[in-house]
Amino acid sequence: MREITVAGLQLAFTGVRETDIAHTAAAVRDAAAAGAQVILPPELFEGHYFCRHEDESLFATALPLGKHPAVATMQQVALETKTYIPTSFFEKDGPHHYNSLAMIDDGGNIMGVYRKSHIPDGPGYEEKFYFRPGNTGFKVWETRHGVIGVGICWDQWYPETARHMMLQGAEVLMFPTAIGSEPHDPLLDTRRMWRRAMQGHAVSNVVPVVACNRVGIEEAGTPHAQDFYGTSFIADQRGDIVSELDDKAPGRVMATFDLDLAAKHRAAFGFFRDRRPELYGRLAQDV
Repeated sequence: MREITVAGLQLAFTGVRETDIAHTAAAVRDAAAAGAQVILPPELFEGHYFCRHEDESLFATALPLGKHPAVATMQQVALETKTYIPTSFFEKDGPHHYNSLAMIDDGGNIMGVYRKSHIPDGPGYEEKFYFRPGNTGFKVWETRHGVIGVGICWDQWYPETARHMMLQGAEVLMFPTAIGSEPHDPLLDTRRMWRRAMQGHAVSNVVPVVACNRVGIEEAGTPHAQDFYGTSFIADQRGDIVSELDDKAPGRVMATFDLDLAAKHRAAFGFFRDRRPELYGRLAQDV
């Protein structure tokens, strides 16, 4: 039996970089003290979700991997707590900018970087202004506890993301997120869709899924105010939710999985045995 204990953090942010990074680090330490071995903070936890509007001055907040305070802090915390931390950050690479994730191991080392593949563009989520589409391809990382695949927010809506990571050997899928109200349509509430999409990945790939989101109203009282709805959760390999939070408060979701049992279920369902890649060429076409 190979067990892994995973956690996802649901946090609210002040918009002050140093404060928000420190607060996230404290939450990681708490999760580690509770027994978590792989701990997932939300997307872009270094502050408010700035992509709700276009502001060219915000490009100055992007930094290279080796100079980013969010990454450096999580490296220190990972070494201290002996945990793995998939760390989201706003990356500058020469003239290019990415929504990126550094996978940090339990010795504080960077195992690699994933750059968000799918970039949304719409009211309140104007990411194409800030980020180039990722050029790393999908990534998985072999930890001491199991193989972890991580997509970033908008990636989670695409079944291809989950399946690609599974074909690379992922045993747990993780999705850090920043999602909430839709400024163009106050009646549109996507939280149930958001959950169901990832529960579908769990079912169709027979794999545990961890999804964490931010919570609370950011830039309240301004035209750019946005209410992030939390509802972070963990689903098991059958898609059943085994840990969840509401839309009101910070906290963490946490669960322990037997990866050998999940692998046995995966083999028994036959989804990977019965795949027909020769029929899927249309999926890779542009039109």
